[in-house]
Amino acid sequence: MRRHTKKNVLVVLLLIGGLYFVSHWNFLIAGRKGSPEPIPNELTWHSERLVSSESWLDQGDYLPLNVSYRLLAGAPSTQQRYLSVGISSVKRKNGNYLTPTLKSVFSQSSPEERSSMVVVVLLADFDVSWRVTTVREVKTEFAVELEQGQLVVLHVPRDLYPPFTGLKRNYNDAPDRVSFRSKQNLDYSFLINYSAGLGRYYLQLEDDVSCAKNFLSSIKRRVEEQEAKKTTWTMLEFSTLGYIGKLYKSTNLPLLARFLFLFYQEMPCDWLMSRFRELLTQKGTIIFKPSLFQHMGTFSSFQGTYNKLKDKDFEEGSYTNPLAEVYSDMSTYKKQYPKLAWDAGEGFFWGRSPENGSYLTVVFKDPTVVTGIIVESGSEGKDLLESAQVEIGHDVITTEKNEKSCKEFQPVGTLANGRFEMQEIDKRNRSTSSCLRIKVTAGQKDWVIIKKIRILTKLSTPPL
Repeated sequence: MRRHTKKNVLVVLLLIGGLYFVSHWNFLIAGRKGSPEPIPNELTWHSERLVSSESWLDQGDYLPLNVSYRLLAGAPSTQQRYLSVGISSVKRKNGNYLTPTLKSVFSQSSPEERSSMVVVVLLADFDVSWRVTTVREVKTEFAVELEQGQLVVLHVPRDLYPPFTGLKRNYNDAPDRVSFRSKQNLDYSFLINYSAGLGRYYLQLEDDVSCAKNFLSSIKRRVEEQEAKKTTWTMLEFSTLGYIGKLYKSTNLPLLARFLFLFYQEMPCDWLMSRFRELLTQKGTIIFKPSLFQHMGTFSSFQGTYNKLKDKDFEEGSYTNPLAEVYSDMSTYKKQYPKLAWDAGEGFFWGRSPENGSYLTVVFKDPTVVTGIIVESGSEGKDLLESAQVEIGHDVITTEKNEKSCKEFQPVGTLANGRFEMQEIDKRNRSTSSCLRIKVTAGQKDWVIIKKIRILTKLSTPPL
């Protein structure tokens, strides 16, 4: 009964939005056919693709946008992949970040991950010469990805857009700002509309981001965690910034595309996305840390203004810790438990004066090939772990304290100035490991903060 009520509410919402849409614009894009835009010789390889009605929920309830797409490069696979990644790009007055962004998406993904995704790029600028140059560059740099159906580049002609000038000045924004954000909402609406059905999940990015290594596998793990907990979710966030790193189920994309389209002039896209999440009954945000995506652009796509926006929770190395249990014999201060050093986020372990031989042991749920380790201690130069070595262990046992540990440990290095970092550990130790231990080698009077323990592993998850 509740499912039918929810569905009816959404249908009523769309009907109200439709009436609003007609009364304010006196313009309806559905069924409207635009005159062909003149295309130079360089862009003769194109075709139109109408979104298949099979990608829509409960056919007949949610009508798709009747919009044609000019396909500029590549072609999506007929087989649905795990993830579709949407990027909208426009010409900037200063700088161009699309190519570095695409390089980051593909270079930070394994071959298995790349075969499990399709990146959809909407060239949303109406400058034909810019599109020609951009498409030529994409074809040169990403020929393999285009050939393998991992990259699609498309465009929507201007005459298929509703008006984005002379709109309401909500929030007292200047007219040019209102036009910019309203058109951006429409760009994302068309992009999301096209991507419906291409993947089981949809990830929204911008055209000026860098990606964490193996971000797709990290997303997959988080999705599986939500499924295991039977969490009801509409949007998962893998970056704290704007509309970077927002993940949706493809089953919700038809509604989201229509929602952005109907209310395009009301507010910025990230605000609309938050309203959409609330309407679909996800009350609070679900944000995962560390962030998987970082804003790298220096100049905004709006008027080319300087933009130094950065995600403070992004970790360059993109360490994704596997599931594990954490034990320590160091006395814990209040609720600053040892596992907080292992879990992603802002938490940390805070222990009272450690003695020689004190330990913090991480026991992996499954044996893992460890390739990199980072350990950071202290805060603002205080509470550093002054003397300790890092070890990896094999063969899980249960100790006399009824804790899990490993039968034997192998040292890999020592902390220097309260920090340890090592890569390519698997070249010396090719076997799987079951434990990671930080063992204190000299007692200290000062308390100790272990702020972060991160490991990098070889992918051992099932194919995506």
